[in-house]
Amino acid sequence: MVTSAPTALAEAGTKPGSEPRIEPGTRPVGWVLRAVVSAHLIAIIGQPVFAGVYLTGDFEALSRHAVGADVVTTIGYVQLIVGIVLWVLLRRAWPFCTTLVVVVAETVQYFAGLEGALWLHIPLGVLTVAGLVVQFIAVWLRPLSRRPLAAQPAREQHPEVRDA
Repeated sequence: MVTSAPTALAEAGTKPGSEPRIEPGTRPVGWVLRAVVSAHLIAIIGQPVFAGVYLTGDFEALSRHAVGADVVTTIGYVQLIVGIVLWVLLRRAWPFCTTLVVVVAETVQYFAGLEGALWLHIPLGVLTVAGLVVQFIAVWLRPLSRRPLAAQPAREQHPEVRDA
């Protein structure tokens, strides 16, 4: 079926000379964020397991817990970089902001664990796991598409409208 240009534009939801409508759906950078958050969650869930095995008397589990902490922290920083890229490309700040909170908590928890401050290390561990679970649900629940630009003031949209 052949349609005229104005008809095709009307079907696409745009007008001649206007920006095309942004398609809903997750962009590739959104899929990268989903993959990194998923890997981050899998890695962080292993941490209490290693700590629990250590508490049962297997002292080798403490070294696995330390390696796991390095892996979790590294994935967290990668997630932070992906959050920045997503913010720039899709104009969505919430993935970066929530990742920043999780990464700051993980970093404090990491150093508290190195210092043996279990009174801080364990509660922060619980909070970071919970925060990452919530973030995992959020990135998989909604599409990570590009946010449209904010509406411009009427003067810029309609140059014929002048101040009185």
